[in-house]
Amino acid sequence: MLLIIRTITFFVLIKCAFAVQSPNLILINVDDLGWKDLGCYGSDVYETPNIDKLSRNGLKFTNAYSACAVCSPTRAAIMTGRYPARLGVTDWIRARFQGGKIPKDKKNPSGWVGSKNKKVLCPQNALWMELEEVTIAEKLKDYGYATCHIGKWHLGADNWYPEKQGFDENYGGCDYGQPPSYFDPFKNKRLDGIYGLPGKKQGQYLTDRECNEAVMFIKKNRQKKFFLNFANYAVHTPIQAKPSLLDKYKTKIQSLDTKQKNAAYATMVESVDQAVGRIITILKEEGIFERTLIIFTSDNGGLLGVTNNAPLRSGKGFPYEGGIRVPLIIFWPDFINGGKVIDTPVSSIDFFPTLCSAAGIKNSTEKVVDGLNLLPLIKGENNIKRQSLFWHFPHYRGKINPYSIIRNGDWKLIKRYDGKPFELFNLKNDLSEKNDLSQDMPEKVKELNEEIMIWLLETNAKVPRANPDYANK
Repeated sequence: MLLIIRTITFFVLIKCAFAVQSPNLILINVDDLGWKDLGCYGSDVYETPNIDKLSRNGLKFTNAYSACAVCSPTRAAIMTGRYPARLGVTDWIRARFQGGKIPKDKKNPSGWVGSKNKKVLCPQNALWMELEEVTIAEKLKDYGYATCHIGKWHLGADNWYPEKQGFDENYGGCDYGQPPSYFDPFKNKRLDGIYGLPGKKQGQYLTDRECNEAVMFIKKNRQKKFFLNFANYAVHTPIQAKPSLLDKYKTKIQSLDTKQKNAAYATMVESVDQAVGRIITILKEEGIFERTLIIFTSDNGGLLGVTNNAPLRSGKGFPYEGGIRVPLIIFWPDFINGGKVIDTPVSSIDFFPTLCSAAGIKNSTEKVVDGLNLLPLIKGENNIKRQSLFWHFPHYRGKINPYSIIRNGDWKLIKRYDGKPFELFNLKNDLSEKNDLSQDMPEKVKELNEEIMIWLLETNAKVPRANPDYANK
């Protein structure tokens, strides 16, 4: 009898050790999905039952942030755990068809640029994330993980594609920031398809095709440990409806008093939810659901004019909460007691150390990692110790002037390099950022600005400079 008990105990311990050290890892990063674009985050239009179920059975974060208000910097931060300011990727990267010409010397642009009608000169953005950066895929691959990227990459052209950054397989990852079309063969007048996703089924919706590749990768690697970076091109423009869902949302929106009125966009959101449902199904069918950690998030806030982020102010690109606050759900059946809501501020820089820790990998690289391991928070053991989060966008883009941001506790300071120098908000009392306190609380502004300045120096961030040729001095 004692021998039987010892044998059972041995196998239980082995199972637990395997779960701790070698879970499957899936990161679902949706492009441009807003904080209010899921049912579990309060949308009364978009239908996301599969994602909502993940939220009910996992952890829902209410103060989760993207590392930038636009895509490429956040994606670089996710891959490396480092602030975009350290990486020199502080704006979205221009693809070759958008003028992102690769220099002959294969060196990223440097220096500052501007025009006479702009007050400051801005640092040139990188055209790729440097290969010397250590990615989560490289770390996991060295530890025996099968690695796969599906969907949007947007971190450089051919020499910097996912397969050059630790991914065994790549379906769709290239220098595009958006797809030419959401319908197979994924072409338009300028672009002849998507790298790694050749046409297979005329008219098939892109999210469905991406999910097919995900399902096949999971099946193929069901007896291994794997990392799947499922980076949907949806819900980025072009806004092209999934036809089978369009009439439903047209009717639904007509019957509701809502600020989210784009039926075509609603179908795109649901197409992502359908993909999440299929991934969950195949994990269960293959018997690996319980030992799979899933992170679901977005790379920045929702795009104004396409969706509505209220009660958050503004949207993608802007320094307000609508531009940087995003949904985040973490689901891990082996470890998470589901249904919890976490209000602790976290960022996409935290995914790298969290996934490394979940895989049993010591976070040892020569590069500084800015993110924090969220596992103690996820397991309910203790909170994370971080005083502040930072953002840096040193560029003009349309109506957006260059800015840096700090969030410290409930306080948020926006520092601009052109225009109104500061805006100060207390997010606990003013989630919609309607009441600028900068004039009333100059000492708080000074305190937070000093912290920003120290951080900019510590990260070697490129900061806008006074424009000597500015015409309106």
